[in-house]
Formats: sequence, structure tokens, C-alpha cells
Amino acid sequence: MLIADDLDRLLDILPNFIKIPLDKHFSKKFLIEIVMDLGRRPEARFPGGPQYLSRRIVSWYDLDFCIKKIPHFSGDNRSGIECTLHRISSIKNRKGNVVGLTFRVGRAIFGTIGSIRDLLHTEKSILLLGKPGVGKTTVIREITRVLADEMEKRVVIIDTSNEIAGDGDIPHPAIGRARRMQVSSPELQHQVMIEAVENHMPEVIIIDEIGTELEALAARTIAERGVQLVGTAHGNCLNNLIKNPVLCDLVGGIQYVILGDDEAKKRGSQKSIIERKTLPAFQVAIEIHERNSWVVHESVDQVVDRILQGSLPFFQRRRFNQDGSISIQSESSNSAGFSMNKNSLLKAGNKHDISQFNLSILGNGNAFDSLYKSSKNFDTSNTLLSAPNFKNNSCNSTYFQLYVYGINIRQVESAIEKLGLSLILTRDLLKADYILGLKSSIKYSSKIRQVAKLKKITIYTIHSHNVNSINRALKQIFTTRSTFSNNWYHLCKRKSNIELNAIVEARYAIERIVLNNKNSVELLPRYGNIRNLQLTLINLYNLKYSIFGQASDQKLIIYPNAF
Repeated sequence: MLIADDLDRLLDILPNFIKIPLDKHFSKKFLIEIVMDLGRRPEARFPGGPQYLSRRIVSWYDLDFCIKKIPHFSGDNRSGIECTLHRISSIKNRKGNVVGLTFRVGRAIFGTIGSIRDLLHTEKSILLLGKPGVGKTTVIREITRVLADEMEKRVVIIDTSNEIAGDGDIPHPAIGRARRMQVSSPELQHQVMIEAVENHMPEVIIIDEIGTELEALAARTIAERGVQLVGTAHGNCLNNLIKNPVLCDLVGGIQYVILGDDEAKKRGSQKSIIERKTLPAFQVAIEIHERNSWVVHESVDQVVDRILQGSLPFFQRRRFNQDGSISIQSESSNSAGFSMNKNSLLKAGNKHDISQFNLSILGNGNAFDSLYKSSKNFDTSNTLLSAPNFKNNSCNSTYFQLYVYGINIRQVESAIEKLGLSLILTRDLLKADYILGLKSSIKYSSKIRQVAKLKKITIYTIHSHNVNSINRALKQIFTTRSTFSNNWYHLCKRKSNIELNAIVEARYAIERIVLNNKNSVELLPRYGNIRNLQLTLINLYNLKYSIFGQASDQKLIIYPNAF
């Protein structure tokens, strides 16, 4: 990673008894901020903790010495150094006199967003969450540069405290070609957000520190106009944001709903429940808990729904490894799933090139066991890392969700247990993989048929409640659903690591790019016998492909189905 910090310009403002120890400090390049409080010793804060810089006590003279070298403080008691990214904040007493200064070091770090670059290509609005000082502004600055320079989008920054693009009238080079709109007063930020959309025709708007109800409302208004948003908000996780009455609108808001008796029984819940009010302004949320480990929620609406229902949401954890690679893991509070290393990223365009991808199975033990277990997290409904795992007698079982309509649930539960099938019952129709219902009941339920058609859920019907009919239907459901898993198992069995990597590459490309984004994808060049394994997998998905290139360097292109 390339780092530019202009630290010498910040040190020039400080008195010598602070400047000289800092200039000689062995951890100077990791400095986070410097604190000067009246009547106390000055201290420097590093990732490992604070350290005193001198035995001398800070006096009025020392504070005045610094204040004279910096521009005036704005309405939010912040200032800066022209053409740098440093931020200087003041603490004032009741009379308005400055009694404390905080010098926050601003750095432009290029290459910080390698783990989420693929999310930028989705053109979804992205919200960054994290406690103060964890690096949200540094990340959003790098996102701005990538969107403006590499992806050539029209980007406008709403820079309230000049933190993203630096102090002064000329923006810092770290933001690339993006334009910057300064905000004269923090309470006017929401007005400038709307003005940017109306006057400057942006494709992307960057907002740092969304903190008021008016700003949340402005963000929703911008999202409804079709403009991509990238913003930050204080909060450790998505759960905190849902409970925040000021900012919950960013993730769709919440409302209390009274259900009818029949609906409450069907859901197995109380009559009074909490539901998401509307679509979120941000479709993707990233929780930055540590600088090298981020939690990614790619579908905020689904995650919020699961949290409100009391379910355990699944999420991605993306880590920067010491060797420069990036690992992506699907996790919940009690399970972990598929992992991979990804050394480079997708390019924009109709045909994605993943020729730079280096995929490998992470974890301990046999490579085939890791790979086969990871297959439980793939779902042919075009979603990667989605299917949950539950423990039972068989370590290789994947459970699929069944919605029952018009049939005695106790009978179905008993039949599933007796047959030993990997099926669980769900009361949420939208989560179901299959629907099993009495034919006469399904016939007169237009809602069931409409949802099934929209979500492409297969409906199985039986004529009567007898045990034999239920057993036959359940066996047919499980046999159909397990066909792909069985084929996947046999495809991967007794394969070398090179062959397994090729199969995983093909499956990742199919499910993440071809099925999800409806784009074609080019795979790495492979030898003929390994390429044949990839062709077998492509045929399982009923997709079209072509082979091009010389015999020794032939590549596969996979195409999405035409609709």
C-alpha cells in the first residue's frame, strides 16, 4: 500500500518540546493523533496506545502558539492545514477560549479497498459503519478515487469538515477527478446533498458522517433519484443502526404491525411484530471493526429482516492476509462457510475477466473435505454463500427449507424425521426452497401461486392427508434437491488440488458473475483434462460456453442464458 501523509507540515505547527520527540519517534509513521490539553502533559496516540511526549505541562502560551499557525475554526470547532488531509479540533471553555487541541493525522492510503472493489462494480449504494478512528474516512477517500479515476464516474463529495478532500479551495490529489462541494455550516449538509443532485448531475455522491435525521432523509431522497451513494455513519454494527431512531431510515426504518389471527398463527409469532418499513437507502453495509478485517452485508434488506425476526443473519468476513491475499468467509454467530483467496479483482464491462484470480481452499485437513463442505454454501438460486448449515447425524447434510400449506404440520414433521431427510419446515414463505400443499388448498390460494412464481419456488401437491402421499412427496422433493449436491460430490471426489482449484474457480464464476450479474466470464487457461472438469460443471448448470485460443493456451468463456 502507498501512503501519503504530509506529516512534517503538521509537526511544524507544534511547539519544539512536542515536535522534536515526535520527529525522532520510532513509530512516527503509525501516529494517529496528538492531544494538547491545558495543564496536562502532551500525548501522542498510536495503535498500541497513548504515550506522553514530554514532562512539560501545556500552557496558554503553547496553545496560542499553535492556534496562530492554523486557519480559524468552523462552526463544528474544526480546522485544517491547506492542501493536506490533517484535521485539527478544539475544545473550548464556557467563555469560548480554546483549552484543548486534537491534531488528527490524515493519510491517503492507496490500495485499502482491495477486498471490496467488486462491490463498487455492482453500482449499489454502500454504507460504512465503525467507531471513530477506525479508518472510515481513509476508506471512503480511496473509494472516491477509484470511482472517479479508474471507473470514470461523475463523483461529487459533500465535504462538511474538509476531511475527505483536505482544507483549502483546491482539493487534495487523493480524491482523483472527483469534485468537492464544501459545506459552510454542518447543519446545512442535507441542503448541499440535495443541491449536488439538482445542479451537478452526479452518478455517485460521497457523504462522510451522516449523523442527523435530515441528512438521513436527504440520503433517502438521493437514493430514490437513482444516484449511487457512498457514506459513513458512527455505529459498531448494523444492529446499532436499526436501534438508532435518528439513522434507522438509512436501512429501511422499522414499524410496528398488528397481524390478524390467521397470519399470526401461520407465522408462529405474536400479533404485534416489528417489520422493516421500506427499502433501505443503502443496499450494502460494511462494518469496519479492525483495519484488516471487515464484515460485509451484501443485501441489507434481507439482513435487517432476519434481525427483526430474531434470526441469526449470515455475513461475509473479508480479511487482508500478510501475504497480500484476501480471504472471504461466510459466517454467522455459530457457523462458518466457504473461504477463498482472491489476489485481484473484477473489471467492469459486459465480459468479466477473472484470469488474474488465484483461488484456493483455506482451512485444515483434507482439501477435498474442505471443498465438499464448502459446496453446502453454494445455492443454484443464483446466490453465493447463502445456504445455512445445521448439525445433524450426517456431517455432510445440507438442510433445505419447506413451506407446508393446508397439511397437518405434525404429520409432515413426523414423516421427515422417520425418513431421515435433510428438510426443515419454515413459516416464512419467502425463505422456502419448496412448497408442499394440499391440491385443493393451493388451487384457491392465489397469493401462494404468485409468490412461488415470483421467487421461482417449486410447488408439490398431494390429493389427501394420508401418510403415504406425504412420504412420496417428501422423497421426490429431497431427491430433486440433492441431485446437484450428489453430482458436485462425485465431480470433486479424488481430485488433486490443481483440479479442485479449477472446479472452484468455475463455480465461483458461474454463481457470482454469470447467474448473479447476467454477464459472461472468461476463465483461466487450463490443460485439456482439467478444462473438461470445468465443462462438466458448466453442463450441470445448463449454460452455454465457447473455447478459444491456441491448443496450449485455450480458455473458456461462459455465457448467461438469454431470457
